[in-house]
Amino acid sequence: MFGSIGAGALLLLTRKRPVGLTLAVAGLAMLASEYPEKFEGLLQNAPDYLHKGMEIFAALKKTGERLATDIEQPGADLNAEFGV
Repeated sequence: MFGSIGAGALLLLTRKRPVGLTLAVAGLAMLASEYPEKFEGLLQNAPDYLHKGMEIFAALKKTGERLATDIEQPGADLNAEFGV
């Protein structure tokens, strides 16, 4: 079960998408059939997980933009802070 999911993920990363997706879905289906109550809870909480994930990506994007600005203009924050 976990080997199928892992192999599917590895194949997805190596751009063999059809085979990778098939293996990953088959592994997840087997896992869901073994633990249906866990997957039901996961599906019920999916909107919360998606919202939290979007917040994390927004924070990472903001941090990346700030780093890009700092790289383009080194010391700009210090100049603004000290009025130079």
